[in-house]
Parts: sequence; C-alpha cells; structure tokens
Amino acid sequence: MEGSEAITEAALSAGCRFFAGYPMTPFTEVHEGFARRLPDVGGVCINAESELEAVGMAWGAAATGARAATGSTGQGLSLMQESLSEITRAELPLVVFNMARGQGDYFQATRGGGHGDYRHVVLAPIDAAEAAHLTQLAFHLADLWRHPVLIYGDYLLAHTSEAVEIVHRDFGPLPEKDWAVDGSLGGTGRSRNVNPIGMTKGSKGIDPAAFWDHLQQKTDRIEAAEARFETESCEDAELVVVAFGTLARFARYVVRELRAEDLPVGYFRPVSLWPYPKGALLEAARGCGGVACLEQNAGQMIDDVRLSLLGEAPVLPIGGISTDAAGFGVGPLLDAAVIRERVLGALREIRP
Repeated sequence: MEGSEAITEAALSAGCRFFAGYPMTPFTEVHEGFARRLPDVGGVCINAESELEAVGMAWGAAATGARAATGSTGQGLSLMQESLSEITRAELPLVVFNMARGQGDYFQATRGGGHGDYRHVVLAPIDAAEAAHLTQLAFHLADLWRHPVLIYGDYLLAHTSEAVEIVHRDFGPLPEKDWAVDGSLGGTGRSRNVNPIGMTKGSKGIDPAAFWDHLQQKTDRIEAAEARFETESCEDAELVVVAFGTLARFARYVVRELRAEDLPVGYFRPVSLWPYPKGALLEAARGCGGVACLEQNAGQMIDDVRLSLLGEAPVLPIGGISTDAAGFGVGPLLDAAVIRERVLGALREIRP
C-alpha cells in the first residue's frame, strides 16, 4: 500500500474516529483515505471549506475526548497555526499530518509555527511501514501528554507503495480523560465550553502564572522522555551523515554502500524532530572528524545539529533545495549517486 494508505489505516487501528481536512497535494490521498474508511468504522470525515475550518472542527472533536486528526501540506499548515497554538494551550490531544513538499517546513514543524512559546512533538517516518507505526504512536503520545503531535511526511512517502502490515499496537496505559467536554453543566462538573486559557477541569488554566509554569514543566518532561533516533556504524566513523524523513532512506543506503567499500562513514537519523535527540547525536559524533547534514532545504535542521554538537565536531551542509517542475519537492537530490558524491566530498574535506 502507499504511505498515505498506511497512515490512514494505522490511524483507524489506533482509534481515530474524526478527521477534518482540505485537500492539497501531496496530502490529498491521506484525506481521501479517511473519507473512504472512517464511515466503515462509525467515524466522521469532513471535507472542510478550508484549512482554517478543518483545524477548528478537529479542535472541537478533540475537546470531547475523541481521537481526532487533521492535516495538510505546508501551505495549509500555515493557515492552521493560530488554532494549533490555542489547541496546545488548551492541552488538547490532536494528531496533525503534514505531507510536505520537500523538507522546507522543518522550522514550522519544530519551532511551533504559530504564536506563543510552545513546541509540538514531531515524528518523521522514513518509509510507509514506519509511518504506520509512528501514526499509532502519535495518537498514544497525544493522549499521554495532552499535546498535539505532528507527523512530518512528504510527497515521496505519500506516494511510495510498499508492503506494510497494519498491526494494532498497545503502547501502555493512559490517564482517564476526565477533562473532556461532555455537554453537561452539572453532575460531572464538565462545562459545555472550552476555556481559551485551558480546559475548565483538569488543567492549570485558572492561574496564568501557574498555568505557564505547568506547561513549561510538561515541555521539559516531553523533551526528556520522547527523543527517538536511529544510528548505524558511528562507532569508528570519521564522518557521520545526519538526515531525516524519506531522504534519510537514501542516506542510509549510501552509507551502507560506502561501508562495504571500507570507508569510515556513519549514519544518524532523528526519528523525532522535536524533541531532537541531541544527546544521542553528540554521543554518535564523539571523536569523529565531522558531521555532514543532508536535508532537502536551504539549511534548517543544521541548526539543531550544531546545537547538539556544541563544537564537538565541524558540521558540513551537503543538502540543498531540491524540487521538480511541479514544485512537489522531489528533484535531483533524491538520487543515491548524487548523495554519494556529496558524502565523499565531505569526507575528503575533513581529512588532512
């Protein structure tokens, strides 16, 4: 199945029963999957008038305690940012899909693209199978932390067909949703309305100072607990190649090829873009001659790489903007031969 189908099937397996979105390539197939499949399981899919309405509908569904999702591509996510800021402040669990055009939305995803001081949990799958796994994990983390979780995919992930087995995963116990709005005024003590400073029950939304302190503490706990990564052959590497998402699949192939030729190259992939696995990258790069940052943009993740290394090793950018005539973020960089030459060039540069 295509990555877009793997995402929708995994979301349904995880208990997602509400989706609202607005079609935009390369996100459209994810939206179509929800529209086709949610009615089969008693769920609701809405094709909204725009991304503004879509995220508002998902906001309302999340406030009732339902497992809800929305999504778009980068331009559509830009329109959702005001609501995503408020959803984060209201401490509502929501899963958001960004099928990006290339990797130019890294800052938007990892720095909290809207107003206020916040971060989303961001997971970047390398292939369709991992997209299914991380989608299920995203719903769990959203409920666990009462916090939006973003799946950062792209055109290639959405449209690549692979063998994927959708297996329901149990990630452990979750707290009761005693904060969920149920429409009552008495009895349960749950209001009909969502407080713009936070939920009326179960959050720290009454005292602003205490509330912001609570959010900061939660952010710190997420950062300590949820960093994820993949690494290969870094123990004796002179050069460590860092890449994320589907581009990392090409990087991993090239590193394995160069290792087979006895060249001392390692591979590191952040699976979570926030929290970024800073400590793991620092350890992987310790003692190496340099780190090559491969990303499909003008240089965004490289900031996190440098912050992780703190001068432990020089950082060499070997990526760049890469797109096709349609603007979908494919282009010449998605070529193992091109990446190989850039990695070899970086290896030559760090050697005396």
